[in-house]
Amino acid sequence: MRGHHSPGSPADGVPPLELTAFVGRSAELAELTTALGQARLVTVTGMGGVGKSRLAARVAARWVSGAAAGGPGWGWVELAPVRDPQFVEYAVVEALGLTDHTTRLPRETLLEHLADRPALLVLDGFEHLVAACAELTAELLRTLPELRVLAVSRRPLGLTGERLYPLAPLGEDEAVELFADRARAQGVTVADGAEVRELCQRLEGIPLALELAAGRLRALSPAQLLQRLDDRFRLLTGGGRDALPRHQTLRTAIGWSHELCTPAERLLWARLSVFAQTFDLEAAEYVCSGDGLAAEDVLDVLSELLAQSVVSREETPAGPRYRMLDTVRAYGAEWLEATGDAGRLRRRHRDWYLGLATWCELEWFSPRQREVAVRVEAELPNLRIALECCLTEPEEAHLGQHLAGALWFCWVGCGRLSEGRRWLERSVELDSEYEQSRLKALWVLGYVAILQGDTVPALQALQVCREQAERSADATAVAYAEHRTGCLALVSDDMARAETLLRSALERYQEIGELNSNVLMGQVELAMTRAFQGDLPDAVRLCEDVRRVCEDHGERWARSYALYVLAYAAWQDGDPARARELLTDCLDNVHTFRDLLGTVLSIELLALVTVTQGDAVEAAVLQGAAGRMWPSVGLPLFGSAYYNAPHELCEATAREALGDERYEEWVRRGARLDRETAVARALRPDARPLPALPTPRGPLAPSRAGKREPAASPTRKGGETAG
Repeated sequence: MRGHHSPGSPADGVPPLELTAFVGRSAELAELTTALGQARLVTVTGMGGVGKSRLAARVAARWVSGAAAGGPGWGWVELAPVRDPQFVEYAVVEALGLTDHTTRLPRETLLEHLADRPALLVLDGFEHLVAACAELTAELLRTLPELRVLAVSRRPLGLTGERLYPLAPLGEDEAVELFADRARAQGVTVADGAEVRELCQRLEGIPLALELAAGRLRALSPAQLLQRLDDRFRLLTGGGRDALPRHQTLRTAIGWSHELCTPAERLLWARLSVFAQTFDLEAAEYVCSGDGLAAEDVLDVLSELLAQSVVSREETPAGPRYRMLDTVRAYGAEWLEATGDAGRLRRRHRDWYLGLATWCELEWFSPRQREVAVRVEAELPNLRIALECCLTEPEEAHLGQHLAGALWFCWVGCGRLSEGRRWLERSVELDSEYEQSRLKALWVLGYVAILQGDTVPALQALQVCREQAERSADATAVAYAEHRTGCLALVSDDMARAETLLRSALERYQEIGELNSNVLMGQVELAMTRAFQGDLPDAVRLCEDVRRVCEDHGERWARSYALYVLAYAAWQDGDPARARELLTDCLDNVHTFRDLLGTVLSIELLALVTVTQGDAVEAAVLQGAAGRMWPSVGLPLFGSAYYNAPHELCEATAREALGDERYEEWVRRGARLDRETAVARALRPDARPLPALPTPRGPLAPSRAGKREPAASPTRKGGETAG
């Protein structure tokens, strides 16, 4: 799935296949654009390979670029890799670039994000998910009057008001033009002659079939192509070429291209079908090698499939990646099943991504942390397949628990708490003979639930983890369970208990030689307890130590949270300029990782720094922007009196400077900013130097009105959220 919630860069706003030359279809482009302007739901239907997605991508790009300035956001949702109907909503949330840390259903996030704003949603390749997509689309359109949906599928959604746009194959002239264009891409020039036209007629103007044929022109002339294709048509139909249904024509063209492949090419084609969406060369070499295909030969064979248009290559932030169109992949999958080797290939695929996740977890605590975040983002579709593979095989439950736990940094640090919660809960429900894997999944589940503000399930998971870890003498799991219980006490305002638990956990980490981002976050959390209790020097000492260790190891994520605490201390010490410098560094990093919690905490504190520097208007704007983000995180500022005290001081100071009416107006303006705009504004380098307001000395006193009972207190009500 690809998220495109800003219309500013058309090249980023289309699926990879659209980045190839767009040939013909000028009439269809105009007609479909008009239809989208007249109806809120338009579905492009047609056989596989007819060019539905490419046309829809061009229409979507035209629609957004032609809108008014600051016009609609949009999302392109590739649904072909989604296997489980329950993940349709997650796919849409991801495509819109949304991050939601709460326990809300993805649909609630969608409805809130898209409310009262124009948006275009493109749903592509949902033939296997029609019921789920229809139900979701119906509610979105019913609830969101400014939403338009462009659906792309071999089957319509079947909703009232749906306007169908059946896409026919290319006409003869356009088919010839496309064939010639794709031939040039192979370094071959073809003339518009009788043989080329007959070939295009035989392939009935189906773009995918034409591209597959053009991919053969380095080895065969158009006449040879025509002869071979003609023979195959006769074989399949016994003559009567003119009566061929178009879906059979496409299958014939794909099968013909398959037959022209060498045995090694056919073997790799089939094996590549186990990947979801895209893959890289290293994965292909590991997963697809063996039993007739050496790893060192995979690149050469893959290069031939690229030349024949069976596979395409694209540049991504994670480096070069490869993909097969769904129709081509499905053909390969049938062959893989027929060979009886599908189970082995799925296990190799699972093993590769288990190894990748383990490597990424280790490298998260290294200078490659940002690279890891980008890599995991690109590999999520394949990681989901690996998780599903593990969690549906009883004897492999421990592998699923290991994988779900190893991806903690993805769930927590890269803004995927909701999805992580789903996989973790599924994994811990399974029995496993490998208790260590389940214990890790339990403490990660507790951590995720804390950040979602789901206190009771968090405490339950951590208690089970600790009890079982103590029975099995698993010192590592005991340390993590104690650490995260201390984190829960911190956001629940039980500072004394939080400090006790966090100090004990850090001592345990030291005893077992554990050092990673989680351990450093424990030290940052301990520093926060010290700062809230008035010991700023100790908080600074702890966080300077974290920053030093992080910089030694190239770690950026935990370092950002240390900078947040140091900024708080700098503000308390009367140095708002230093606090701003630290917060800018912090915000830049957490936003890069898609860490919404770190982002909104930074903006909240920046608002206080800003009003201290004399800009009450900008402070109110930032508070409004933060207020818009909190519903996607949880209870604002965890419902914590300690975390809320800076917010209350900022608001009181800004209200006094602006008056209630002006303050509320600027907060409303800030609330209209989306996250990208708000972050860009907070990071702007041209902050105006204004006369500073006096900074209060000493720790901020938490408001008793907002004080709650500690999370572990027996007086707490079940289900109360903490952040």
